[in-house]
Amino acid sequence: MSELTFLVVDDAVFMRTVLKKMLVEASYTVVGEAGNGLEAIELAKKLQPDMMTLDITMPEMDGLQAIEAILQVSPNTKIIMCSAMGQQSRVVEAIKRGAKDFIVKPFEKARVLQAIENVKNL
Repeated sequence: MSELTFLVVDDAVFMRTVLKKMLVEASYTVVGEAGNGLEAIELAKKLQPDMMTLDITMPEMDGLQAIEAILQVSPNTKIIMCSAMGQQSRVVEAIKRGAKDFIVKPFEKARVLQAIENVKNL
């Protein structure tokens, strides 16, 4: 299981910490973290992670704006969107742009791990 590498992207340090803890406890490797879409693009280019959790709402560049650029610089990265309740239309838009699944805040470990399983072999 530990062969998968992750980039965790969220403007809230607390949310990144929660997700990182879940991923590490499940024996995944977190190779980096970013606080907005611009940082996510740079790190994706440099680190080429297998998967990325990407928050929809962030300052400077949100997740929706970043998806296509991330997939251009790191085409094999599978993106799992993170959204707050009530953002269904934005989640649908994210999937259209190339995201593979989504998880809703507050994160439930079982759902996070299920999303990873869902997209791992796509």
